Amino acid sequence: MSTDPPAHLTAESAALFARAQAVTPGGVNSPVRAFNAVGGTPRFIERAAGALLVDADGREYVDLVCSWGPMLLGHAHPEVQAAVQEAVSRGTSYGTPTRPEVELAEEIVGRTPVDKVRLVSSGTEATMSAIRLARGFTGRDLVVKFAGCYHGHVDSLLAAAGSGLATLSVPGTPGVPAASTGATLVLPYNDREAVEAAFAEHGDAIACLVTEASPGNMGVVPPLPGFNAFLAETCARHGALFVSDEVMTGFRVSRSGQWGLDGAVEGWTPDLVTFGKVMGGGFPAAAFGGRADVMGMLSPEGPVYQAGTLSGNPVATTAGLTTLRLATDEVYAGIDRAADLLAEATDKALSEAGVPHLVQSGGNMFSAFLFDDEVAEVRDFDDASSQNVERYKAFFHSMLDQGVYLPPSAYEAWFLSSAHDDAILDRVVTALPAAARAAAAAPARGDR
Repeated sequence: MSTDPPAHLTAESAALFARAQAVTPGGVNSPVRAFNAVGGTPRFIERAAGALLVDADGREYVDLVCSWGPMLLGHAHPEVQAAVQEAVSRGTSYGTPTRPEVELAEEIVGRTPVDKVRLVSSGTEATMSAIRLARGFTGRDLVVKFAGCYHGHVDSLLAAAGSGLATLSVPGTPGVPAASTGATLVLPYNDREAVEAAFAEHGDAIACLVTEASPGNMGVVPPLPGFNAFLAETCARHGALFVSDEVMTGFRVSRSGQWGLDGAVEGWTPDLVTFGKVMGGGFPAAAFGGRADVMGMLSPEGPVYQAGTLSGNPVATTAGLTTLRLATDEVYAGIDRAADLLAEATDKALSEAGVPHLVQSGGNMFSAFLFDDEVAEVRDFDDASSQNVERYKAFFHSMLDQGVYLPPSAYEAWFLSSAHDDAILDRVVTALPAAARAAAAAPARGDR
């Protein structure tokens, strides 16, 4: 059965995809965009405004991806656009320090527990640099990560778990040397016993533990109560650094990041934090920051080297600074309300269609896991992997045909913006019942 609407409705996107495949691996510049996980033709977007996308064929969609998180205020926000246009009029890149980068750094430090930040151009670069800094600060080599948490395409973090809970890892993709992942321990998420075992065996060699503050790259799988506090305490006890990856959650779920939801209550603070997405306002910008003594090890103040030609780019930092200044508590409250409404509507539609499922949230990020049988909770990557992706494919394409653009993968978070008003939400809610029925009609895993 075809996953595409009639060919004339996707003709221009299909033509662009064919052209792209001739000059770009897979026809895309980031793999999930290729629609391989859901099938069909990826939509090439020509323009966007508010909560809406318009593709190359002129079809309009409600956007529930929001550029994978950055568009907190919606697309083409007039105040962000005006600030960017004014910045561009002064020049696009100088290779020197600039005022906007200082102001953006001050904004981040003022909102979060970090003492200092270093600006970079991508989340991958931020995490790579934070890991190098943690190793330089501690004089240790081992890194602990969790299966299902994604920290960019850093060699040492593209690791598959070994045979035991605390064994060294092997590369998870060709092109990554075994030596790069051999210093990485991969553990099941939300598993305290696995963490204790890893630190009991390797504690004096572990430089840091890195985790998403609230994972969204295996679908949304939030930390169990007290888990992040436990990780921070365990790292401190063994002289390792606790690295909180907030590339996705930072300034997306609150003014101060994911720890604003549980850190203040549980009493934990990361040693290092990585930021991205929202802090760039839709432009390539990211950062890593943390304790002053740790950040003091960074060149030119210290011996750990890191550099970037476009780091602190004046246009990107202007977009990020403007976005953060506009992201008031009222903005977050509105997005939270919209996310709660849509999560509840998704849960209701799937329940009425008889689809076993879970809708899980981390702040205003959420996702729907569709199963063949009832599941009580998704706590880790193994649980997430038990979902029926065929059900999600059917659900995705039904929503797409009705003008709602969901993440083209069952293992991603859904994002909203301040532009998702009641009229926009009504369009999504109206589309949900038919999509839920399509998911119910999809084959069970054992029937394929």
